[in-house]
Amino acid sequence: MVRHLLMSACVVLVIGVWGFIPAYAASRPNILVVLVDDMGYSDLGCYGGEIRTPHLDHLAANGIRYTQMYNTAKCYPTRACLNTGIYFQRTNRDFTGTATVGEVLRPAGYRTLWVGKHHATFDPRTRGFDCFEGFLGGAGNFWNPGDEARPGEGEPPRKGTNAWIVDGELRKTYVPPKGFYTTDAFTDQAIEWLRESKASAARPFYLYVAYNAPHWPLHAWPEDIRKYDGVYDKGYRAIREARYERQLAMGLFDKKTTPLPNEGLAAMWEGYSPAERQQWADRMEIHAAMVDRVDQNVGRLVRTLRELELLDNTVIVFLADNGASAEYVNRRILHGDYDGAWGGVNSFECISKGWAHAANTPMRLYKATSHEGGINTSMIVHWPQGITRPGTIDRTACHVMDLLPTWIELAGATYPGQSEQEDIPPLDGVSLKPTFTGRTVTRDGPLFFQFGQGRAVHDGKWKLVRRGKTPWELYDLSQDRTETNDLASTHPQRVQRMIAAWERWYQACTGRAFPADTPTTKKARTPR
Repeated sequence: MVRHLLMSACVVLVIGVWGFIPAYAASRPNILVVLVDDMGYSDLGCYGGEIRTPHLDHLAANGIRYTQMYNTAKCYPTRACLNTGIYFQRTNRDFTGTATVGEVLRPAGYRTLWVGKHHATFDPRTRGFDCFEGFLGGAGNFWNPGDEARPGEGEPPRKGTNAWIVDGELRKTYVPPKGFYTTDAFTDQAIEWLRESKASAARPFYLYVAYNAPHWPLHAWPEDIRKYDGVYDKGYRAIREARYERQLAMGLFDKKTTPLPNEGLAAMWEGYSPAERQQWADRMEIHAAMVDRVDQNVGRLVRTLRELELLDNTVIVFLADNGASAEYVNRRILHGDYDGAWGGVNSFECISKGWAHAANTPMRLYKATSHEGGINTSMIVHWPQGITRPGTIDRTACHVMDLLPTWIELAGATYPGQSEQEDIPPLDGVSLKPTFTGRTVTRDGPLFFQFGQGRAVHDGKWKLVRRGKTPWELYDLSQDRTETNDLASTHPQRVQRMIAAWERWYQACTGRAFPADTPTTKKARTPR
């Protein structure tokens, strides 16, 4: 009952906005953005993985696969860039001083919908979104994200609890009924909204589905885990090398210009006892099951769009917020019980460093670094009415902040829309629409990166990158896509020019110089 009242409120609000929209609105595309959390670059079948992802593979075969879509290396800054079209360094976790996708597309006649993860503190319905259902935190238990046990279960393990918005109501914590699983529940809500949108077909929608899979804790349905029994028993290096060979075979990369970095995975695996190896293989089985379940739910979304005759004019974008994570959560910081069967409500496991390397094949390193394994995401775009060369591979250097400018162009929207924030900067991203028809994108200047002590500049074929207090490294990505041959010592002047450009960018964004060699800070920053 509460849900239906909420849906009615959403519809009334949007009708009020649409009353001022011209008749041509119906010809503009619907937009569906599916963002996953901590998925590896090569986890999908169409990017070389052994995980069963037939629905995403089908979208790729009939759309575009991008090989060089960049993110920020971390969850919350990527989400800010995706939703605002600017560098995270100009804002903070709560998108202060920005215009959001909702604030830009809603006055252009779009119904704006968001389900899933947020990783901020504000209610998206206060920033241009007609409807939001999901959680405001960064991670949580997939089966029971609350702080109380359900009948017959132990208290769910957690690092803390997240606020949720459920049926339009803000709750400090949320204990759902049994049978709840976030990936499925978020899809259920998205499908409900899609069916409502069909009733108003002249009104395009923007639907943002932010899954928290396959972020830790590793939780998956037993039937999905069973599909991968024994698949990962050969260890990190065997999986990484098999993925790499598939990537070469499908034309994603060339062996000469994309060598596979030596990450020492064989020695790492051999250092475990047989029992430990089995445990690590088990963890990756659950990770694979989580990605598999995402694919199943993408299939549900696509089937619904097809059934409602909305698929042909819906732009579907699928991508991840950063590379696979090398994190390992210490159980001593957890609340609740964590001695249950792995994958279930009373477990709390991670894939950690070895599998993060394998998941990010062929890239170097992982989440939270500015090397390619941290800032690259596999991205698929599917749009039958707008893509002229389906089944292609696009090697354009893109960034998640490019998505909002793309939607503005497709929707005929204006920036900054109806945002009431102060001192909104111009967009940093550029429209990717030209890539849908095989044309090139023009970007004025390099791409810049910073998370914690990770820093990078991507300028044409050159990339300068630094990790912590180590020296800056320089790579020619046209000949060394995977950062194996550091050229910093042979091009010292180029290094200095790129460092200076990075420092100017950071100063322009933040109003201050970068605090070099200081501990990483993860707190939200108030823009100056």
